[in-house]
Amino acid sequence: MFDASIPRDKPLTIAILAMGGQGGGVLSDWIVSVAEANGWHAQSTSVPGVAQRTGATLYYIEMLPPKDGRAPVLALMPSPGDVDIVIAAELMEAGRSILRGLVTPDRTLLITSTHRAYAVAEKEKPGESIADPQAVNAAAGIAARRVIAFDKDEAARESGTVISAPLFGALAGSGALPFGRASFEAVISEGGRGVKASLKGFAEGFARATVNELPEARISRKKVQGIPDTLGAAELDRRLARVRALPAPAQTAALAGLKRCIDYQDLAYGDEYLSRLEALRGLDGAQGGEAHGFAFTAAAAKHVANAMAYDDVIGVADLKIRSARFARIATEMKAGEDPLQLTEFVHPRGDEVVSLLPAAWGRKVMASRAWMARIDWLVNRDRRIRTHSVRGFLQFHIVAGLRRFRRKLLRHEAEMRHMEAWLGLATRTLPNNYGLARAILAARRLIKGYSDTHARGLSKFDRVLSAAPLLEARADGGAWMDRLISAALKDENGDALDGALKTLREL
Repeated sequence: MFDASIPRDKPLTIAILAMGGQGGGVLSDWIVSVAEANGWHAQSTSVPGVAQRTGATLYYIEMLPPKDGRAPVLALMPSPGDVDIVIAAELMEAGRSILRGLVTPDRTLLITSTHRAYAVAEKEKPGESIADPQAVNAAAGIAARRVIAFDKDEAARESGTVISAPLFGALAGSGALPFGRASFEAVISEGGRGVKASLKGFAEGFARATVNELPEARISRKKVQGIPDTLGAAELDRRLARVRALPAPAQTAALAGLKRCIDYQDLAYGDEYLSRLEALRGLDGAQGGEAHGFAFTAAAAKHVANAMAYDDVIGVADLKIRSARFARIATEMKAGEDPLQLTEFVHPRGDEVVSLLPAAWGRKVMASRAWMARIDWLVNRDRRIRTHSVRGFLQFHIVAGLRRFRRKLLRHEAEMRHMEAWLGLATRTLPNNYGLARAILAARRLIKGYSDTHARGLSKFDRVLSAAPLLEARADGGAWMDRLISAALKDENGDALDGALKTLREL
């Protein structure tokens, strides 16, 4: 049934906000086609967004039934407060449409997906910078006359299509356009390719057009799993028993850390991780850890695993050629039976290549400016490697195969020396300031990635831990260290960290 609250004495206006690959152009064409198929005049325009998820494309449609046999003059861009229907292909785009004044409480029907596709601005920050969807939820309930919201991306995946199809279905089911369902489906059927999947996605959107499922949680979190009864093999279950012997607050992280270390290297490396953790747990218990909920051991369970399974060239090469990755990309690209062709963009540096050398040899090369200059001149350039080809795949396969030698290489020696110094500082601090020792372990989260990313994180890590002597005598030393870590995660350049350190030194 047509939504009678939408006026028909002037153009019906629709704004669509969609990102690349979401079929916003197709959705716009479908809407125009269904209007014209029913004898209406319709016009669509678009303003492209910027690539790489920094902005959505805005599609704008105006339509009007025939009147006095004359073609109407339609506008090219939406005006704030003058839009009947806003369709957002992602939750934050719905928020941006509200900020732009496109959504108004006396007029606008807001149709939005509730899923998130994180923007570059959300992902580029080192720490937590994901926008809060609750702000959009609250604003939508006030700013829009009516809201149709559910996870249309999930509906699209289940239907084997793109999100434009369930969005089109939600629009049809909303009653905002005075056209029958058959008209909408006929337009899709005329497309020729992917019709069956598009119609399935349309039907899902149509069926849920009356549903308003704005998410309540601030950020979607992974469900925390408990410790399983078995890992499916006797040799793994023996290690699981060692995890169970740890304090309860550390067990979940310890199991995840064990799995990561085994996947990263081998079973022996997993044993080494557990041995380190058990030694730290002994120190924790001796210093009254039970009264603190074994927070020191829990922090060690997480961050020691990250330190041992550091990001390196070998690990990157291994991840790029895993069959699960090829399968995931094929699914996301909806390749079907079509051959999948992948091109990896890499830019190796001289020091990364030298880090793959045996430790003794690598130290000698690293100490020679002439050798380092030659190696950097040879390798420091952009490269495109096609991993769907035998030659490209073998290049990554050979590098990934160095995993068996990893513990004898220069990079591993450097990482283990750094880890021992970090753990040494934490354990020396533990008897004097439990909270600060726990926070020193947590500072390891600043180090991640490789190449320039790793260097920046390491620099911040060193600057944060430089404050440890100033904090050891303070009862709030752990809280201050946590503040420094949060400041270090705020921006890439470390300006917030500089300010926090200055404040601390002036106390």
